[in-house]
Amino acid sequence: MSGWGRACRAGAVLLLALAGQAVPAPAATPPAGATVRGSGIVTWAASAQRVGSGADRSYRLIVRVSAGGSDLRVRLSNAYGDRPLTVDAAHAGLQDRGAVLRKGSDRPLTFGGAQAVTVPAGGTVWSDPIPGRVPAGARLAVSFRTPDARGPATGHEMALTTSYIGRNADTGGDGATGWTLTTGSWWYLDAVSVRAARPRGGAVVALGDSITDGWGSTPGRDRRWPDDLARRLRAAGVGVANAGMSGNRVLTGNRGTPSAGQRLERDVLSQPGVRAVILYEGVNDLKAPDGAGAADIVAGYREITKRAHAAGLCVIGATVAPFRGWLQWDPDAEAVRRDVNHRLRTDRDLDAVADVDRALRDPRDPERLRPDLDSGDHLHPDDAGMRAIAGAVDLRALDCRR
Repeated sequence: MSGWGRACRAGAVLLLALAGQAVPAPAATPPAGATVRGSGIVTWAASAQRVGSGADRSYRLIVRVSAGGSDLRVRLSNAYGDRPLTVDAAHAGLQDRGAVLRKGSDRPLTFGGAQAVTVPAGGTVWSDPIPGRVPAGARLAVSFRTPDARGPATGHEMALTTSYIGRNADTGGDGATGWTLTTGSWWYLDAVSVRAARPRGGAVVALGDSITDGWGSTPGRDRRWPDDLARRLRAAGVGVANAGMSGNRVLTGNRGTPSAGQRLERDVLSQPGVRAVILYEGVNDLKAPDGAGAADIVAGYREITKRAHAAGLCVIGATVAPFRGWLQWDPDAEAVRRDVNHRLRTDRDLDAVADVDRALRDPRDPERLRPDLDSGDHLHPDDAGMRAIAGAVDLRALDCRR
């Protein structure tokens, strides 16, 4: 049994404390006593979105870490808030089943030494490190209350994981009492980091759209392609962060969300220990009514690549999979897709290419997904297709020694 598992069985405490980091506009000042950056490597993440309105609620959010390690930290986000967010009565533990936690694992969180924290509008707050180890692949439960939350709430809409909400639930209890509602979104929590046993392993961020977000995979089973990649990398102790956002585009924002380039700093470069980014975007750009041309899309890739390289990251570009049969497919979009893929395969700016197109296309009809990899909507892969995407990534390319 791992050190974390032994600690839980022995009733050892799980201690968290939070500190802060600001994100782009609106400008925000971190709380007093907060640190500015995370530490270790990111082992779980979800891209911040607006997810409704804040309220006086308790949340028990369930996330699966990728790499294991010690000194676990969490990051809370108020990126879309228009006023400060107070979080109190916060706890963390390990999930047993449903809203029930593994006995003895749940302990109070502190925030810069205090039991409550106010996250500035537009800002984020990191935790202090927790003594003890968390095993790779563990399901972490982060519980907290937002007593005075109002206005736009920040989170991640499509979690594909069941978490829990209560009005007067005991965030410090390890039972299910009071957790009367479920939610399919993550609220305010957007990253988790650990100090890895193999610090040189670092972490990888998957920057993408709804395919990376997991649309088409089985809910509750962690079968998104970044999850499959994390399983491939588990033995190496490499963290994997999922920065997928449904509807996302390379070039322009969409439905009130930032473009891939606009969120690069927040979702990739600000994460601790990142050594590589896998960029899998483009289909939403080319299939939109005002669809972009191949040259523009690849130029967007190159700009993201340039910024990532400047931060010392390796960049793996992914070709765009076929989507004939989807409502917005037409011959013009198909021609752009093929042109984009040709340019990516021959682009010397990228450190490597994951040929997702080749992994997913039907050999008998290369404009379509293979039927056995198609979730049924002809755009999003199923669980087997997600595994094929992860398998298209050459793990050696994640260490380009920049």
